[in-house]
Amino acid sequence: MRRRDLAGGLRGPGYALLSACFLGTVVFGAIAGPVAVWRLPAGAERFLLVAGASVGSVLAVLRVVHVLWRYAGARPRRPLSPPPPARPGARGLLGMPERASCPRLEWR
Repeated sequence: MRRRDLAGGLRGPGYALLSACFLGTVVFGAIAGPVAVWRLPAGAERFLLVAGASVGSVLAVLRVVHVLWRYAGARPRRPLSPPPPARPGARGLLGMPERASCPRLEWR
């Protein structure tokens, strides 16, 4: 059975592609965004478009590799076991009786 990923039940490859597309789009928009807002010289417009596409693509590929690498290395973890029950009459470090668990704090 494969482990479910954190993003709404998407599995590793689907999550990797989705997050890579999102990252590439955001980076492209951040770098090439001024072209849509201001009137720039043709050389500057071309440079920003090419730089945005290049950097966005490279980061998207790196994101896919990173997520898939992490997904492949993930192993299902065992659930934490409950604390062992306290022994009747046992004394702790300060001579006080041991407790099986800490009392719950209530925030008001």
